[in-house]
Amino acid sequence: MIVKISRGAKVTGLMSYLAGPGKSNEHTDPHLVAGDYAIMAWHDDNELSGVDALAIGKQIDQPRKVFGTEIKIPNYLRDDAEQDVRDSHGKKVRDPIDPYRDGNVWHCSLSLKADEGELTDEQWNKIATEFMDEMGFTETSGRSPARWVAVRHGVSAKGNDHIHIAASAVREDGTKVNLYRDWKRASVAAARIEREHGLAVIESRQSKTGERGYHRAENARAVRNGQTELDRDLLARRVRACATSSKSEAEFVRRLRGQGLIVRPRFASGRDDVVVGYKVAVRPDRDATGTDAKPIFYGGGHLGKDLTLPRLRKEWEDTPTSSGEAVAEWRAARREMPAVRKGRESVVADPELLARAARDIEQWNKYLTSIPVTDRAQWARAAGRTAGVFAAWSSQVEATPGPLARASVQLARSAQIPAHQHAPKKAGIVSAGGAAMIVMQCKPGLDAAAGYALLLRQLMKATEAIAASSRAAGAAAYAAQLETVSRVQLESVHRRLTTAAQRSAETGSVEREEHAHEATATTAAAAAPESVERSYTAEEQVEIDAAQKSLRLSYPSSPTEAVRPSLIPPKLEPKPRTAAQPDREAGRDF
Repeated sequence: MIVKISRGAKVTGLMSYLAGPGKSNEHTDPHLVAGDYAIMAWHDDNELSGVDALAIGKQIDQPRKVFGTEIKIPNYLRDDAEQDVRDSHGKKVRDPIDPYRDGNVWHCSLSLKADEGELTDEQWNKIATEFMDEMGFTETSGRSPARWVAVRHGVSAKGNDHIHIAASAVREDGTKVNLYRDWKRASVAAARIEREHGLAVIESRQSKTGERGYHRAENARAVRNGQTELDRDLLARRVRACATSSKSEAEFVRRLRGQGLIVRPRFASGRDDVVVGYKVAVRPDRDATGTDAKPIFYGGGHLGKDLTLPRLRKEWEDTPTSSGEAVAEWRAARREMPAVRKGRESVVADPELLARAARDIEQWNKYLTSIPVTDRAQWARAAGRTAGVFAAWSSQVEATPGPLARASVQLARSAQIPAHQHAPKKAGIVSAGGAAMIVMQCKPGLDAAAGYALLLRQLMKATEAIAASSRAAGAAAYAAQLETVSRVQLESVHRRLTTAAQRSAETGSVEREEHAHEATATTAAAAAPESVERSYTAEEQVEIDAAQKSLRLSYPSSPTEAVRPSLIPPKLEPKPRTAAQPDREAGRDF
């Protein structure tokens, strides 16, 4: 059961909306299913007219007017995306002109999933009454009750059966209803009602992995601009891809800017050398939104609980040098200046490295088998990192969200755990970051199909392992969704990659035969064609050579390159004795 709570000032306006036709003429047969005894005795379950709605609203608001009780709540500023405006400390900003607003009306909607069907009025009556008892609006709280009604007006435009509860925050005796952290208490009440009434249990509420809901302004803007996905979803996927592919914070900033995003740091109060957060935005298209369009920024925490800067830093190297480089890149991003330096993100990876990426994910799968089912924090980290690999791959090959993007979104849902439950990265544990880096920098093509097929097969195994752990933890519905993504959508992609790899192998075999015939027919008499290459300056060539060397050292493509000198000296073993060597032990004194 989905719970949404809002506060307002005019209960008559709310009742007029609930009894009206709705925004899309979706309201049908508006009537009461539960409420205050006096109001229900007068109106019962008759269809509500506009006059009835106004009369009910006045009855609900009567105690407040009689006692003159004022209910004030903070009036926070909101941006164009209907998101809260926050200061440099991450706190919500109040309207400086009108810091408080009237909040005497408590509005709550209880909604079922579309596939759950519809309940009867009697069932909704019990649910609404039990819910308001637990929220402290009725006499079961031991105090004077507050007036309220529950209105049902048919299913929503998306097919969800639901009710609306309109209540006064002022009790019959003029005292105030305690609404401190009402959203948390409502979540607990909804969980109990789901179990007792046999409704579909929202697993994210039990596991505390819920995600932020979408505001209607976000959906309206996407439809108006003809976008295939919301800006928030696009940003979350790109930020996740860049974070997983990066070894340092400075590289993360450069990757974000390389994706065409607008990046802004959030410095500590009074400092310009300590970054405590960030926000990103899609660069607005002037052809679609006009020249005066402003970018809509989203903080890392709005994109995902695991995408806040403190959480991301736990996966990157932490040294004084890397911190200084990160601050320099953040400053350049704030001023829209070029990157301070180039890194490995500017190098195009060799498709042969895809085999190395597949081996990395194979090692990642072995690590997954060592995680206990009860270690929720490690499984959340595993899901987030695997989602990052899919996001990095999607950023390279999918112009619009496809199976890879959907796999990333589904896996990321399991990573949304509270900050205090997050497990830090342990030394020596694999991170899957190398595979993400390779797929994000590898140029897609037919010759890379075989490597992609091997990599996808290993990623599918990782997805199945995370689904199995979710099922063992009690999240059966989420596990089924992951299994569907793996066994249907990703399996279809794997078949296409396998077919493309076979076609590429056959084409390569034919081309090799043709080249052999040409080489035999045209011996040394044929002049070799001159290759035209881009010329680089001396400084650019040094940077490119250094980046290529760093890439080869991190992810060697041949067995000879994979052998690195060990920093640990070899074990000293005694040499075998021969007949020619004297036996020194015989003459040793003890």
